[in-house]
Amino acid sequence: MKIITTENATEAEQAVLREGIVRFNHETVPDLEPESAEVRFFVLARDEQDAVAGGIRASCFWNTLHVELLWLSPASRGSGLGAQLLHAAEEKAKQHGMELALVMTTSWQAKPFYEKQGYTLLSSLEGMPKGHTSYYLQKRF
Repeated sequence: MKIITTENATEAEQAVLREGIVRFNHETVPDLEPESAEVRFFVLARDEQDAVAGGIRASCFWNTLHVELLWLSPASRGSGLGAQLLHAAEEKAKQHGMELALVMTTSWQAKPFYEKQGYTLLSSLEGMPKGHTSYYLQKRF
């Protein structure tokens, strides 16, 4: 067996891996939600000049809202906009039948914000990134 490490896997190679794990998952758990059921979406806030003042990138799959990122412009922070964006993302997730939300944040970011929104700590990973901690939080709907 030859082992190769690359940063440039072909589309065909990527497809073999992706389709292989999907096939394995469905053979193991036949009633598992299909990969095609994933919903990717954004929640955006625009200011008076129609510029993006904040937003969320998220996806829904396996009964879970995955909050991939939440960003607010400096002028929008502390205004309650983050809570409004997160609420909108959660409502969209509920419309798609999601039952829980998952988010990862870091020690300099927004752990207290998520806890204030009803998220609870699942796990922490010290040293990721170096000198900091990553936190994994969840919220059940």
